[in-house]
Amino acid sequence: MTANETLKLISKQWCNLTDLMLLLSCGRNKALEVKKQIKDKLLSEGYIIPSNDLPMQAVVDSLKIDINRLEYIAKLTNK
Repeated sequence: MTANETLKLISKQWCNLTDLMLLLSCGRNKALEVKKQIKDKLLSEGYIIPSNDLPMQAVVDSLKIDINRLEYIAKLTNK
């Protein structure tokens, strides 16, 4: 995925399993494992998670995605 594609993907409010697979560049089983870890962490902190999706901000935080760096790379590639 390019920086632009990643930025577009993480700009969504909710992260589904397909989005997580794209962000992790992995298969369904690994994405399900990571999703469960993130969801369990959020539930233990007292959050209520509606549906099967995760808040994208929680995913970005958990995966430690550097948005500033992605924006910088996107600007460089768009010149």
